Amino acid sequence: MRILLSAAILVAGIAIGGAVPGVSSRIHETLDAVGARNIPFLQAAPGMASPPASDEKPHEDADAHGSEPAPLEPNGAGEAHAPEGIVRMRPEQVAAQDIKVLKVEGGTLARHLLVPGTITPNTDRIARIPARVVGTVAELRKRLGDDVQKDEIVAVLDSREVADAKSEYLTALVQAELQKINYERQQKLLASQAASEAAFQNARATFLENQLRVDLARQKLSALGLNAAEVAAAQKRDEATPNRSSLRLFELRSPLSGRIVERKVDVGTKLGGEGDPADLYTVADLSSVWIELSVSTLDLANVRDGARVAVSLGQAGGGRHGEGKVVFVSPLLNQETRSARVIVALPNPDLAWRPGTFVTAEVEIARDAVAVRIPKAALQTVEGKRVVFVRTEAGFERREVELGHSDDEAFEVTVGLKAGEEIAVGNSFLLKAELGKAEAGDND
Repeated sequence: MRILLSAAILVAGIAIGGAVPGVSSRIHETLDAVGARNIPFLQAAPGMASPPASDEKPHEDADAHGSEPAPLEPNGAGEAHAPEGIVRMRPEQVAAQDIKVLKVEGGTLARHLLVPGTITPNTDRIARIPARVVGTVAELRKRLGDDVQKDEIVAVLDSREVADAKSEYLTALVQAELQKINYERQQKLLASQAASEAAFQNARATFLENQLRVDLARQKLSALGLNAAEVAAAQKRDEATPNRSSLRLFELRSPLSGRIVERKVDVGTKLGGEGDPADLYTVADLSSVWIELSVSTLDLANVRDGARVAVSLGQAGGGRHGEGKVVFVSPLLNQETRSARVIVALPNPDLAWRPGTFVTAEVEIARDAVAVRIPKAALQTVEGKRVVFVRTEAGFERREVELGHSDDEAFEVTVGLKAGEEIAVGNSFLLKAELGKAEAGDND
């Protein structure tokens, strides 16, 4: 009974013994003294486990002696977790996933205005070959689409007007030569007193009159586009070949190098008269073309002469691209559309830009020099923030950045990146995916 009473008294302290280690050890000593340690329901009570034997030593943690834990092997079981925002990646892994790296530098950002336009011939390089005289087409030496060189003969006319002008000049030339001989003879006779002063003055006046007629006939030839020296040389050739005469023939030459884009007459067509065609050919030099744009008044203030323009065709045009510059901004507005005409000169060495084609023009309206310029492909969005991945020895580091100006290809970075650092610019979305997997593993 005494044992049971002692045990009952001690039951109340069992709960306290479980919470306070010092009390638990004293309960054990008391039970041993009264011989109640072997009672079953007391052995099952919490906090009544037997204390370790005196010869047993508790397990010592390796860290208690200051030793460091063994490093974890990466890329295998027990892989070490990278610090937040770090993607561990060896150089061969970077190469295998085709992640392109670029050193950050300063540069220029260009802002553009997108405007539709139409290709037209360059009016500074287009010319018509007119019929300057009344006549008939005797020969056409060029067909539609043929290339021509400057001053090349493209057609020959048969013209009585030309024959009259040539005859007048050649006659005046012969008369002038005869009067020159008479004038010189009278001058010698006067010096020897073998001729009178009146005869000498008469010969001199006739000589000067014929010289004037020669000059007038030469100017008439020049007005018709004929060269007096060539006319005189042709006359000498005709004298050597009596069966051939070039007196009535009038050669038409191209005023510039280019291509025949229009032919308006046939052989035998009458020209120069009222109601007759005025031109034979149209020649265009298409090595440079124009693009006509219609720019609204809201955007016109940003367009300036000399601005660079990127020109592109749609898919129907094979996605062709080119670059020209603004050569004219009209000071006048179209009253109906309230827009201004803007002309862009575009080089066309391979003649691939055809007049009449619709194109899209990106007119440069501003250029900003920036200290840090990165391609748009380098940017990723993580947790709603714009980031780039900076190359490090261990792999790549996620870096938040603040952006400034931008253009069609790049951004300005104002905070978070400096020139000289290397960032991922190709396939950077793979790094974003790897970072997401690593963070998901940490949360698990």
